[in-house]
Amino acid sequence: MDRRKKIVDLVKEQGIVPIYSHPDAEVSIRILNSLYQAGCRVVEYSHHGENAVTNFLQLRKVADKELHGLQLGAGSIKNKIDATEYINEGANFIVCPGVIEGVATLADNNDLLWIPCCATPTEIILADDLGAQLVKLFPGSLLGPAYLAAVKEIFPGLWFMPTGNVDTNEESLTSWFKSGASAIELGNDLIHNSLVDSKDYDRLESLARQALQIVQKINRS
Repeated sequence: MDRRKKIVDLVKEQGIVPIYSHPDAEVSIRILNSLYQAGCRVVEYSHHGENAVTNFLQLRKVADKELHGLQLGAGSIKNKIDATEYINEGANFIVCPGVIEGVATLADNNDLLWIPCCATPTEIILADDLGAQLVKLFPGSLLGPAYLAAVKEIFPGLWFMPTGNVDTNEESLTSWFKSGASAIELGNDLIHNSLVDSKDYDRLESLARQALQIVQKINRS
């Protein structure tokens, strides 16, 4: 199976994709372990801060050794230089905060999934022309499920993943999925700063598992 399609299928099956970053490598590893134990097999680590690439390499080593089947992507990639660094460190997919042609081409040349962030039909058309299979809809909190439903009709061949202050309650998630979302990306909405600061990784694991269960329930209905 094409490895890009494999990740897209995993994203759709998982229903939520956690996204996070942290300046400390050990904390980053503990968060990743909690998400994995909850059942997450696709996770995005954001390129934020001077330690981001080094931390990602540590996560990659842990994933390869202990977290079988985990697809670890690099997010907030704005240029080819950063994309190249993460590809060299073993990123399974590359996520951009916009439609960046150079990164799209680089990812394609390396047979990697490229996921751009889009907010308008024009941006989605550009992403589609550059070969995107999965598009992040941002900011989800402002665009809303009704916007997704309208856009989805125009682009039936694309998969959409809203992100950005998306509520994790069942009513909100149901609305998004009924409107055509393939998955929801969750950052601070799931990985609360208070939990990380207090090192309550068990609670983080519990919340991630609960979110996965809610999505599975919605998709079965």
